[in-house]
Amino acid sequence: MVPFEFAEKAKILVVDDESRIRDACQLVLGEQGLEVAVASDGEQGVEMIQKEHFDVILVDLMMPGLSGLEVLSFVNEKHPHTVVIVITGYATLEHSIEAMKKGAFDFIPKPFTPDQLRTVVAKAIKYNRALQDIADTNSRLKTLVNSLIDGVLALDRDRRVVLANPAFLHMIGYHGESVIGRSIDELPVGDTLRSMVVEALLMGADAYTELAEELSWGEGSSKRIFRAKCIPFRSRTGVNVGTITVLNDITALKELDQLKSDFVSLVCHEVRSPMNSLMMQIQVLLDGLAGDVSDKQREILTRASGKMGGLSDMVSELLDLSRIESGLITSEKEQLDIEHMLHEQVDFHTPGAAEQDSTISLQIEAGLPLVFANKRGMEEVLTNLITNAIKYSPKGSSIAVESWIENGYLSTAVKDNGYGIPAEDLERIFDRFYRVKDENTRTQQGTGLGLSLVKSIVETHHGKVKVNSTIGEGTTFTFLLPINEID
Repeated sequence: MVPFEFAEKAKILVVDDESRIRDACQLVLGEQGLEVAVASDGEQGVEMIQKEHFDVILVDLMMPGLSGLEVLSFVNEKHPHTVVIVITGYATLEHSIEAMKKGAFDFIPKPFTPDQLRTVVAKAIKYNRALQDIADTNSRLKTLVNSLIDGVLALDRDRRVVLANPAFLHMIGYHGESVIGRSIDELPVGDTLRSMVVEALLMGADAYTELAEELSWGEGSSKRIFRAKCIPFRSRTGVNVGTITVLNDITALKELDQLKSDFVSLVCHEVRSPMNSLMMQIQVLLDGLAGDVSDKQREILTRASGKMGGLSDMVSELLDLSRIESGLITSEKEQLDIEHMLHEQVDFHTPGAAEQDSTISLQIEAGLPLVFANKRGMEEVLTNLITNAIKYSPKGSSIAVESWIENGYLSTAVKDNGYGIPAEDLERIFDRFYRVKDENTRTQQGTGLGLSLVKSIVETHHGKVKVNSTIGEGTTFTFLLPINEID
């Protein structure tokens, strides 16, 4: 006897025009604790299937009237989770292949033994339970997706809707009939989202970039802003079989960012104006235009001027951070020639390095491509990194700027042979207002915002920043920009 793990729950239907086959199946399977029903032809079988659920159906392939293949097609269409076993007296490869192509789980040839029957039905029951588990899991996942506040859209390779949760439909303002099976071209999603889907479907197997865009729908008070992310959905063989798109409503966040940006700009303006006035007055005193200045007074005024200059730098960097967080850098991108910019930056900073008896070298890989980036932002990144390399290196140091292409990124590195950064500081080096404090850097003035600004700008461009440092040997900062990134 072959045991059945789910025998007590399984319902079996035997459809065969031979009474001896029906009786034998009912006897053998009934002994296993299965509930077995029988039908004498295809028409009766279909009628029974319409009235009640069966886990496994055994159907004779060749019957007068409605054939076994026709019953099989009906079951696959109306009850896809019911497992069908074909009984055939024509146990040829041709007939078996045809039945399997039409969705049969297995076949059993006449005449068959009780053990053969028990074995094939046992496998079918296990398979049926697996299908039920998958269906239950899919149902739970669908419930979960439908309850999300984020919009979710799943398309097949023909750009037809497989899933669209209520949040997504609400976001695009769709209130019509079901969208399942419809083309994305029939939905009011805009050209940008359609382009993202096409790009994701065409993405090569060796690339798995998340496509991201900000979208806006509506006008005036009804305008909503969304962050859209689209990725290809791939089969086990790596073939793109569809896409998944997620929409996040970021309208409130954008409004908050704007308020924060406006506040920072206002405060910085109110601080900068009197500060610039004070610096001008200090310079008047230092120039002796208001009378003679003693050495002690000059020392105090010079120190005050330096502090004011530091505050001015901090205000400028806070304004830059505000621009980044408000999305202005994202919206102000252009095709940049990084090679040209590197030459300009090295030429600009060479005199400053010479004052420290240091040198700056430039090594660029031939044929660097243009990158889609914010010009002011990239200048800020390079200025901070090169200035830091000069500032935190001893006199007579050598600073190297290098740029090359690697793994779809344009990589640029600024290397120095300076003091190095302690290991305990590396994890916090990009934190706002964090400064390394040791005997070599203690005397150097700075805001603690420069590297934070670098990281924010690069990440806004969907890039990465890395740092490697060894005490007494030097530090290398490397930033990577995606070559084909187009926002």
